[in-house]
Amino acid sequence: MLKVEHLTMVYEGGTVALEDVSFEVPKGEFLAVIGLSGSGKSTLLRCINRLIEPTEGRILWNDIDITAASQEELRRIRRRIGMVFQHFNLVHRSKVMTNVLSGRLGYTNPALSLINRFSKQDIASAHHQLDRFGLEDRTYYRADALSGGQQQRVGIARAMIQDPEMILADEPVASLDPVLAHSIMQYLEQINQEDGVTVLCSLHFLDLVQRYSERVIALNEGKLVFSGTAAEIDDARFEEIYGQEAERVG
Repeated sequence: MLKVEHLTMVYEGGTVALEDVSFEVPKGEFLAVIGLSGSGKSTLLRCINRLIEPTEGRILWNDIDITAASQEELRRIRRRIGMVFQHFNLVHRSKVMTNVLSGRLGYTNPALSLINRFSKQDIASAHHQLDRFGLEDRTYYRADALSGGQQQRVGIARAMIQDPEMILADEPVASLDPVLAHSIMQYLEQINQEDGVTVLCSLHFLDLVQRYSERVIALNEGKLVFSGTAAEIDDARFEEIYGQEAERVG
């Protein structure tokens, strides 16, 4: 269970990115986070694993207060929280295998990780994930030789090699065309349903939200303005989330 309690994030300079946001995510749920660009979606996901330090509030995961965790505790927590990024966040000059194995750095002796020395078990796990996501024939390609969809699958494989209990997917399909977007979303759905991994996924398009999420929360100017199912987002709710000038598509 993930509990976000009264979360507020104010950036240096006074910009309020999140204001008193509270919600819960049961274990194994697929939660979509929606809202306009700048609504606070990315900030929220980054606060959950403390890539950003929130200004106020608490984040509890399995009854552990992430916001109060020491650096050593946080290192252990982050092992079980995978992150998937909009722009893939790969080392382009490195091979696909190396990028995937970087997901094991939190489990590896720091001295060995510096020279890319990983266990046979880690290497076998990387091969398994690459095969699972249709990338085994790209194992020793440079990451920048792959298409956008393939690079995002590498990002997902990297997250899965952590053996995560939860994945935070920050607009994972925003850089992809609609056909590839559904392909990536289907992989996240498979991870959620087959592996029981909790997924928090920020999205723009309601058709994807309706197709893949169990529940939705919506942010507008850093405030939580909706929590429910996609089917409950009627025209009035849509206007509250996206504004009067937005046109509903999908």
